[in-house]
Amino acid sequence: MIAPTFEWFELAPVLVVLAGACLGVVLEAVLPQSRRFGVQLILTIGTLLIAMGFLAWNFKSGSAGLLAMRAVSLDGVTYLVWASLLVFGLLSLMVFGERKLTNGVSAFAASAASVPGSPAEAEAVAAHHEHTEVFPLALFSLAGMMVFAAANDLITAFIALEVMSLPLYLLAGMARRRRLLSQEAALKYFLLGSLASAFFLFGMALIYGYSGSFEYAGIDLGIANPIYGRGLLLTGSVLMAVGLLFKIGAVPFHNWVPDVYVGAPTPVTGFMAICVKLAAVAATVRFFYVALGAERWSWQPVMAAVAALTMVVGVLLALTQTDIKRLLAYSSVSHAGFVLVAVTGASVANTADSRYSIAAIVFYLLAYGFATVASFAVVTMVRNSAGEASDLTSWAGLGRKNPLLAGAFAVLMLSFAGIPLTGGFIGKWEVFTAAWQGGYSWLVVVAIVASLIAAYVYLKVIVAMFFSEEAEGVVVGNASLLTLVPIATGALASIYLGLFPGPVIDLVTAFSVFFR
Repeated sequence: MIAPTFEWFELAPVLVVLAGACLGVVLEAVLPQSRRFGVQLILTIGTLLIAMGFLAWNFKSGSAGLLAMRAVSLDGVTYLVWASLLVFGLLSLMVFGERKLTNGVSAFAASAASVPGSPAEAEAVAAHHEHTEVFPLALFSLAGMMVFAAANDLITAFIALEVMSLPLYLLAGMARRRRLLSQEAALKYFLLGSLASAFFLFGMALIYGYSGSFEYAGIDLGIANPIYGRGLLLTGSVLMAVGLLFKIGAVPFHNWVPDVYVGAPTPVTGFMAICVKLAAVAATVRFFYVALGAERWSWQPVMAAVAALTMVVGVLLALTQTDIKRLLAYSSVSHAGFVLVAVTGASVANTADSRYSIAAIVFYLLAYGFATVASFAVVTMVRNSAGEASDLTSWAGLGRKNPLLAGAFAVLMLSFAGIPLTGGFIGKWEVFTAAWQGGYSWLVVVAIVASLIAAYVYLKVIVAMFFSEEAEGVVVGNASLLTLVPIATGALASIYLGLFPGPVIDLVTAFSVFFR
């Protein structure tokens, strides 16, 4: 019998996040109500900074390999994804802590379990209660994302998927305003997410039946030396793809995205929009490149069709939206399609074209991530007497009310549209090049057409802000640094990645390697 091994220091970034989440739960139980919010916020930010420190130390010391008895892979891609998740998680969770915009209360319900409009809810509001456990819930979810992106076997991937998802189902239903809409969003997300997890689990069973292994390298070996017919493999791969593409928000598994993004508290929406997508894309790429790389001739055409459908449906539905959060939701769907364009240009893991595809995917997600976190932070600042003014007509004349904020949001919209001199343009150039080199020139043509249509969606918002009469009753809230820092970081990063992309592209290309 071989003694189990666990590389504590190499896994410290994940363990620190988990420890912070557990400590947050304990503090929630022992601290008085009045002190919880500040302590939880400080604990959360400190936890993420410490995790970043351990990750930087591991990177400097050259730590790498298959960890926790080959369950987790600490390779170049893991370093890139973990660093991105920690940065985007920190920026997103800072917005969780904003209270200045709402007269000293947060965006989260005083009593999410109470019936909206009930005496119990009124009592909780009067007592200034808040759901400060949102911080440990978000940390648990972030830890699940980190493991999900680095999982080297199907069982670890499934457990991480559930750890990532379950807290999000709760967070989606905790909005302070529009309570019924928030609860409806949480229920839809839970039901559809559970169904997707069931598909994922069934697919795991079939792939294990085919290969006799849960490890990605073992699945790859089973494909190279088949014992059974390919029916189990193909069916299992399709079922697992359903679960993965659901988390990415790809068509036709995107129906949860607009309702959940609109109903969830806006800080939670920003957290989900990038962190969930980043972790799901990383897990998808690792599974298809490492485990199913030898079967790429079967899954690449399907992935190309899904990418094309996702881009087209996302941009066409975004054209008709009059709510800024729903518009950004369908924008997120279309961006999932653009990411899948690069996934399609893949080959067997660690070959030259797969490394280029991975680098394109990571760079695109970086550009998209900074713009997304900042965009939803801006949404929290545009307000009327009922709270956030998410109707697009309310954004008319925003450039006159607050030129700096409107200018930052315009930069973010230009990056989403892929306009030159922004990170979004370089990101699209990279993913288009990856697909073209992979032999999918037709998909690149579809992506270019979708980009041209999408440009109208984002320019429409800019026109409303700068070339329309001011909307009455709408103000720009006076936010604290917890919101202003993510906005400034996102806008500046979008410009930097557009003007000086070379060092970042070189970095992500150098580390676009999987361990097997």
